[in-house]
Amino acid sequence: MSLNILGHNYIGGQRSGEGDLHLHSIDATSGAIFEIPFVTATEKEVAAAVHAAEKAYPAFRATTSEQRAAFLDAIADEIDTLGDDFLAAVSRETALPATPRLAGERGRTSGQMRLFAKVLRRGDFYGARIDTALPERKPMARPDIRQYKIGVGPVAVFGASNFPLAFSVAGGDTAAALAAGCPVVFKAHTGHLVTSEIVADAIERAIKKTGMPAGTFNMIYGDRVGAQLVKSAAIQAVGFTGSLRGGRALCDMAAARPQPIPVFAEMSSINPIILMSEALKVRGDAIAKDLAGSVTMGCGQLCTSPGLLLGVKSPELTAFIEKLSAAFGGAVPATMLNSGGLSHYNSGVARLTQLPGVKVIATGGSSYTQAVPHLFKAEASLLFSKEAPLEEEVFGPSTVIVELESREQLIDFAANMHGQLTATLQAEIGDLQGNQDLIALLEQKAGRLLLNGYPTGVEVCDAMVHGGPYPATSDARGTSVGTLAIERFLRPVCYQNYPDAMLPVPLKNANPLGITRLVDGELTRATLG
Repeated sequence: MSLNILGHNYIGGQRSGEGDLHLHSIDATSGAIFEIPFVTATEKEVAAAVHAAEKAYPAFRATTSEQRAAFLDAIADEIDTLGDDFLAAVSRETALPATPRLAGERGRTSGQMRLFAKVLRRGDFYGARIDTALPERKPMARPDIRQYKIGVGPVAVFGASNFPLAFSVAGGDTAAALAAGCPVVFKAHTGHLVTSEIVADAIERAIKKTGMPAGTFNMIYGDRVGAQLVKSAAIQAVGFTGSLRGGRALCDMAAARPQPIPVFAEMSSINPIILMSEALKVRGDAIAKDLAGSVTMGCGQLCTSPGLLLGVKSPELTAFIEKLSAAFGGAVPATMLNSGGLSHYNSGVARLTQLPGVKVIATGGSSYTQAVPHLFKAEASLLFSKEAPLEEEVFGPSTVIVELESREQLIDFAANMHGQLTATLQAEIGDLQGNQDLIALLEQKAGRLLLNGYPTGVEVCDAMVHGGPYPATSDARGTSVGTLAIERFLRPVCYQNYPDAMLPVPLKNANPLGITRLVDGELTRATLG
């Protein structure tokens, strides 16, 4: 594959580069600048991209679920053809290794598309519900009432920094929105501009191959185009993965619109791991080794990286901390996605270092140009501070361990901690039996509960939840990974007393798609009438 980079915005199936402000791709390791400039979208171009999506919406929504499934499969096929030179370009922009990391992420990205294609062919996303007429019901007859779900309209999606493929141009938000029948206006992340263009080209090829409307997918470049995008009247929902500050700003903009819209933002999580006594007795050494690997995986640049470790004071916990310290001492510095990420990480490490009651107990080497792994130990009192300093995410290869005085302290913290993407228990069966109240609290605080595993690594499947209460996300009812993600971009529509010939296909008596429907309170695939 030849990397033919133009650096222009994607609007309605065409390329546009009217602006005079430019961005440049930067080598994450050397700082070298890619010679081709990327043209920042002007206000006119942002408006044009939104208009293209708005214009495409009626025709794209009218496509059948099979047509959209074929479209997603075509995108997946195009992504799979992106070869070693593509992976090398992504690695250059992000410092992530081409193999196995980026090769695996490429497979995950195409796999997400194919998974949503399966959802479309299953038809359960329609959520079809039918209450047939009861003309003889007294004192009032019941009309025929039928409901299914449609795409909300054009969706704005913001690329994430840490997953240049799976949470980016053709990532989960884009896949879910397209599956729902919603055209996308994508804001490319400035940290991987070349990567974004190559993947956008793949989507455009799939659009042409499958005959989707021009404007089904649009992409704009720029540092400051996001606000205009979110405020555009035609945009009906937003998908975002990034910082708490950035996500909250988008939420506030969307809520202040004349027509408020939902923002599905994944923002901040420290993913606590609770270390139970029996587990430490049986597997303490192995947990220490694996936990250090989880914290430093991907240079700690994963939204599920464990940033807080909790255990009740015991000889087993003391021994575990010694083993964990040794494991961190054997870790090595690593290059982060970009210089800005390194600066933020170093600032977070400095903040923790300067907190009274916190001390560094292990580091993995030293470096001025790479992120150095850090293991901190903090006094339990800091967990209960109003400022919650230990619940502020430090994005990078560090974590904080806290030795609690009692189980009551653990319960108290769990009842009051911030919302999280994950909460993990390292526990044996005896630990679980004595901590059902703790588990009940964690259910209220996290989107995914893990037992004897590590939160880094998010399976893409029907049952996955990658979400959680604020500030982990802006809306705990959804997920950004897994097939439930499509629900964020759908809304229900009800039809009352419509003749069968005029009903949407999923609601027709004949049930030609063979989908499971809730008919008069019973799940069935049967025909009606």
